[in-house]
Amino acid sequence: MAKKFKNSSGAVSSILLVLAVLIVIVIIVVFVVIKINANKGADTVNDSGQNPDEPPQPVYETTVEGIKFTLESAWDMGNILVSNNQSFQPNIVTTEKFIKVTIGAQNKGKINTTQSSWSIGNIVDSEGRNFVSIDQKAYNFTPKPDLCGTELKPEFEPVPCVKFYEVSKQSTGLKLQVAVSSPNTGKKQIELIDLLVK
Repeated sequence: MAKKFKNSSGAVSSILLVLAVLIVIVIIVVFVVIKINANKGADTVNDSGQNPDEPPQPVYETTVEGIKFTLESAWDMGNILVSNNQSFQPNIVTTEKFIKVTIGAQNKGKINTTQSSWSIGNIVDSEGRNFVSIDQKAYNFTPKPDLCGTELKPEFEPVPCVKFYEVSKQSTGLKLQVAVSSPNTGKKQIELIDLLVK
């Protein structure tokens, strides 16, 4: 009788040992699955905190070499720029459309910028097509004095820079180049601002 009890207690301890091993294995598997799922969740969010499946948010301001550029307005002017003085400046006509862009530039640094150290460049569309400003053609349509590239004093109010562009009607996803020449190297750094054309 004592021998039978001894065998049954050995069988019970073997069963308990097998159950303990199974529980440990289940805990390890659950831990690994949770860790893999957590890593997958982290991978779906990029460095900017956005899901890569979502379109990127538009950027209407950027800071380059201490100069903050802000989109103030972008207007679709249609296919005719109407002159106030026809004898001095005739209307300007295109088969496409004119866009008038106003960008505010503000010095966020500690010292004055130099004249012409910053500029507004081309409009670029989603297909990579570049549209150059029509500065000379639209000279009489831009405000005087022309403040684009002017010296900026630290933390003064933003200075408006106004430019006109002739752009294809087919173009979408328009962005504007803003550029600053580094005071140390003279190398030009270019960033893009999205245009919300009205």
